[in-house]
Amino acid sequence: MASFAQQLNDYRLTTAEILYHMPDHPDLLQSFIWQDYDIAPRYPVLAKFVGFWFREIEGKLHSIRLASAGIISASEFRATQGEFLIH
Repeated sequence: MASFAQQLNDYRLTTAEILYHMPDHPDLLQSFIWQDYDIAPRYPVLAKFVGFWFREIEGKLHSIRLASAGIISASEFRATQGEFLIH
């Protein structure tokens, strides 16, 4: 889990689905899920990983789908219309 300091510095839980061509069978796509804490919108941690991928991994990238969610967010508040007591 991310440290509280990271959470206050706007780190977000970031998930990327990476589709890449298999090195031995370039017509086939393989999926890889990457998840880490990163800062939107520049995503430096993901950019570092993608740079590593280009240098070290043979599978050519096809596409990357990205989703991120804030770790600390405001609580949801809704007013109630009534109250039920159960004994």
